[in-house]
Amino acid sequence: MEYTQQADAPLNSSDTGNKRGLLIIGLLIAMLFAALDGTIVGTAMPTIIREMGGLELMAWLTTAYMLTSTTIVPIAGKLADLLGRKMVYVLGIIIFIIGSALCGLAGNIEQLIIFRAIQGLGGGIMMPMAMIIIGDLFTGKQRAKWQGVFAAVFGLSSVLGPQVGGWIVDAWNWRWVFYINLPVGVVAAVLIAISLSGKKTEGPVKFDWAGIFTMVIGVVSLLLALSLGGSEFDWLSWQIIGMFVLSAIALTLFVRIEATTEEPILPVKLFKDKTFTMINGIGFFMSLGMFGAIMFVPLFMQWIVGISASESGTVMMPMMVSMMIFSVFGGQIVYKIGVRPQLAIGMIIVAISFFLLTTLDASTAKLTASCFMIVLGIGIGLVMPLLTLVLQETFPKSQLGVVTSSSTFFRQIGGTFGMTLLGAVMNMQSSSQLKERLMPLLGQLPEEAKQFADQTSATVASNPQAIYSTLLDPTILAQFPKELTDKMVPVVQATLIDSLHTVFWVGLVFILIGTALTLFLKNVKIMQQPKKMNETEASEPQMHLI
Repeated sequence: MEYTQQADAPLNSSDTGNKRGLLIIGLLIAMLFAALDGTIVGTAMPTIIREMGGLELMAWLTTAYMLTSTTIVPIAGKLADLLGRKMVYVLGIIIFIIGSALCGLAGNIEQLIIFRAIQGLGGGIMMPMAMIIIGDLFTGKQRAKWQGVFAAVFGLSSVLGPQVGGWIVDAWNWRWVFYINLPVGVVAAVLIAISLSGKKTEGPVKFDWAGIFTMVIGVVSLLLALSLGGSEFDWLSWQIIGMFVLSAIALTLFVRIEATTEEPILPVKLFKDKTFTMINGIGFFMSLGMFGAIMFVPLFMQWIVGISASESGTVMMPMMVSMMIFSVFGGQIVYKIGVRPQLAIGMIIVAISFFLLTTLDASTAKLTASCFMIVLGIGIGLVMPLLTLVLQETFPKSQLGVVTSSSTFFRQIGGTFGMTLLGAVMNMQSSSQLKERLMPLLGQLPEEAKQFADQTSATVASNPQAIYSTLLDPTILAQFPKELTDKMVPVVQATLIDSLHTVFWVGLVFILIGTALTLFLKNVKIMQQPKKMNETEASEPQMHLI
């Protein structure tokens, strides 16, 4: 199928400043709310389930959004190169607005899951587009600065999401978690629509339908297997094995198609470039390990240290603040110290933070844990903006959409792998330790406690994390005899500490692999001034303000 894009009129130079300002405001608004929607819904989930029911489907409210938003990223990047930034970005915002409106109108949990998937399509288009357009607008030092600013906005959304979601649910109702996107999305769409031109070149555009189809099947099957394995289905069940096999077949076909098609979604030849491979590898392994801290530190603080959920949020907030600050700071200093040194320093700092996390114990103060998270945020802030910036400085404008979206895609895939693998490590270690330490105690319980002992033994084998949520919850513990809890709680706490330490050590290994990849990266020089285009680049399609 071919699509012909008409050229737009160029912008008079006197209007450039005002249009650029409006565009950046629109990009910031769209980025904030697209990223915010990934975390804001979590706070509203208990209220949604109380009203609609469907507790067994609750996880799909997150999974549906993740599946579609992750899968669409590389497709959106390629379409942005083919059709122009304006058409693709505004379409993404419109889909996001429609999905948000439908979520607010949902009459049952099944409808809400479907509408969350639609919303994820829009969010997945929007997420990389802001970075792509910043790559179009700026080069050199200015590009580094603005990539840092947008990375900071992404971090800000992680801080604000749960608080904003809780406030909206308390002040109005959960449907406004979605309705609030409507006016904001319209404002962002209008600002972007009036500030961006369409594609500058004319001519037929060929869509890689076979590549799109095989990539969607492969990625969705892989993400479903990772999301459902160990929870809905056993890892060795035919369902999970079947999804992994389907994913492997589809992705193999995808690679073959991309090697021969005229306009590939993700050109295979890009992986022959060491910079492309190393940068995306660093992003993948950093995200893979990083989720160990984001997922398990609050759990540690609540179940071991004994603070509330809201207090554990305050422990995490310093990480987000330091990440925002050093995202902007890193974008300022990279042109002085160089890409490879800054990436190496950032990854080493992340590694140090993971080592510090392995020292957490029952006596750890909130301030100490917050300091550890600050160190983690500094490292992430130095690394995150460069993962996009380096690719944009290395590849020509004709490939800007593809390489920018690839950075987002591999980080999101890494995060999904991280949540799955580290969760599996947690369960395996917990099950082993609980069998070794807790089962002997259960065998010593009197006859009247036999039912409790049998239920606990079964839970150790099937869902060891449920033991922690039961035996470390003060409300539930109050229902048991003190003699019983005095014996069991120290054992369960010690087991959880050891299990989480294992998780952090495994996360540290992933971070060290990412750190090692920086050694194989050539040092990309970020110019202070915009570089001059050669004849090839000058002839490529450019993004213009109008």
